[in-house]
Parts: sequence; structure tokens; C-alpha cells
Amino acid sequence: MLENKNNDRTSLSDLGEFGLIEHLTKHFKINQESTLKSIGDDAAVLDFKDKKVVVSTDLLVEGVHFDLSYMPLKHLGYKAVVANLSDIYAMNAKATQITVSIAVSNRFPLEALEELFAGITLASQIYNVDVIGGDTTSSQKGLIISITAIGEANLNEITYRNGAKATDLLVVTGDVGAAYMGLQVLEREKQVFQVNPNNQPDLDAYTYLIERQLKPEARKDIKEIFTELELQPTSMIDVSDGLSSEIMHICKQSNVGCNLYEDKIPVDPQLIDVCEEFNIDITTIALSGGEDYELLFTIKMDDYDKIKANPNFTVIGHMTEEKEGMHLITRANTKIPSIKITDLATIIAPTKITAIGPAVVENRQTTRSFRANNLGTLSAVVSLTEKRSPGT
Repeated sequence: MLENKNNDRTSLSDLGEFGLIEHLTKHFKINQESTLKSIGDDAAVLDFKDKKVVVSTDLLVEGVHFDLSYMPLKHLGYKAVVANLSDIYAMNAKATQITVSIAVSNRFPLEALEELFAGITLASQIYNVDVIGGDTTSSQKGLIISITAIGEANLNEITYRNGAKATDLLVVTGDVGAAYMGLQVLEREKQVFQVNPNNQPDLDAYTYLIERQLKPEARKDIKEIFTELELQPTSMIDVSDGLSSEIMHICKQSNVGCNLYEDKIPVDPQLIDVCEEFNIDITTIALSGGEDYELLFTIKMDDYDKIKANPNFTVIGHMTEEKEGMHLITRANTKIPSIKITDLATIIAPTKITAIGPAVVENRQTTRSFRANNLGTLSAVVSLTEKRSPGT
């Protein structure tokens, strides 16, 4: 996983705990006015003045949330930050600081942690957040990462999951399902490698899907677009557990129902091709696949004109009265109750899907270029024939 061409390995014990912390954090710079004191004292000191503070924490465990056989450590550090920042943006808030804590086993040399923190540093620079603290400790087995993200927002701008009303429009940013299929491609290549270690994976046909899995981007831009459009969502959530799960969260907390239209769900053309290759129903993937880190939100029907020409947004349904329940409206105009994803593969026959429109495709190309410029193309980074773990 971590390609170490000169085979130099520095044991973490050579630096000690305090030396390790100093070594890993020396490149972090402070940019936010709200950060009064960061790393170097018993606690960080923040001042948000008249703003409200938004906080979110996620935990990533090796073997549960990531597999180091195909997840480069630099990408892992980057993704760990992005996943947490996405929660802040889902509150319609500005992300300002993060804390980073890791537990690491002795199979990881210093060079491995340098790669991990290079990704964390890059993400903090791109998203303009300060790294203000954290902790390091030992682990009996594997790598554990815990990141807390902190943000700020005006009280009247904060958007919760519980504000949707009947007749509100249901809108999603970007496209969904690609990250999950990227994971399936990587898992397949891993199995091929285990059978034949000399096999070189050809990932050119899956670049976008794999980028969405290994190097996702949080939608920092959406809050800025809302401000430009003078748009205030009535509810919002990030798409980390799958589109259907997030819709259910909004419906449950807002006490509303929903009609979701299958033919409106935005998917990338590459996802269509790969689902056909894998013989997997694309609607099932679009609804149940997670880690897209797009934003799902509702708006008043009167605000439709503000978003209808924006390529970042797709209206995929509308909210109803709670007693009407949650439904998926298929392409055949069949109304399926309760959006139970486990049943969709048998309910919906495989069908050709109309991809997202040209304007969105153009926008997606820009996003792809942005991702590639951040960490380099995946073909140059991901190689299943590299060392399988930092300790081998």
C-alpha cells in the first residue's frame, strides 16, 4: 500500500510520543481568525464571537471503514478530513477547525504516518481549516483515526434535518452511487490480486468511480451558492450512508412523507457502464450506496426558480404528508412504498438509464480535474501490487 522505494523505516519509538507529535504537526498553519490558540498547550482556544458553533466527530477503524490493501495512506488522511467536514457543510455552516487523533500499532513506521498526515495537511489547506489539536496513542492492532470538525454559522442560517414540510421539493447535489461502485471495483481487483499477484489492475475505465471512493470531496461550495441565490433550505443532510437512508432521516425527523422519482436520480455515465458490467441494478446502487458526500436538502416550492438552471442541483422528488408515507415512483410509474432498498433489485428490472444532462457532465468534468490536481491521478497512486501494508 505504502510504496517505500528506499526501504528506510523509522520506528515510532525512536521519536517518542512528544517528538512524534511535533514532527507530524509542524506543517500545520493557522488561518482562521476564530483560532486563538491551537496545538502546543493543554487545550485549544477559540472565539466565534456572535456565531453559533457546530461540532461533529467521526471514527474510522481499519478493517471496518477502510482497507489498506488499496487505500493509500495519503488518500485516507484526506478522506478522513473530508468526511467530517461534510457534516459541517450539511448544517449550512462554515468549517473552521479540526482535531485529529490516531491510535497506531507498531507495524506502522514514521514514514507511513507522514503519508497519512500529508493527506490531512492537504485537506486542511484546500478546505481552509485549522488543525488545532488531537491525540496519539498506541493500538494493539491496526490504525484508528478520530477527527472532530468544528464550524460556525449564523443562527438563522443553520439547517437541520427536521425542517422539511409537505410540498417541499427534494434536491440533491452532484451524482450518487459512484463511490460505492468504486469500492466494488477495488474489492474485485483485490480478489484478483490474491489469486494472481502478478496481475496488474487496469483501472482506466473506472477512474471516476475510484476517485469518488478513495478521494471524495465535501461540498463546501454549496453554502456559497445558497448565499448567491438567496436560498435557505428547509432541511439538509449529507449523503454518507446512502440516498435512501438520508431521505428516511429527513422524513422521520420532519414528520413528513416523500415521493422519490427513480428517473430523476442523477448518476454518472461511468456508473451506468460499470453497473451493466457487474450486472447490478443501478437504482439499487444509487439509493443504497454511501460515501458520496453530496448534500440532500429540501426547499420551498416557491424557490424552484432559483435552482432550476443550476447544474449542481437535481430535483428528485417532493415531500408529502406523513400519513402518505415514503414512496419510490419507478420509471414505469409504479409506486413502491417505504423505499426498502433490499427489495429493489428484485422489484425493478434492469433497464437502460438516461445519464445526467450535458450541463452536469461538464460540471462533473471540472470536479474530476479538481480531484486529479489535488492528489495526483489514481493510476499513479493505486497499485494493488505494491506492498500490502506499511509493516511488510
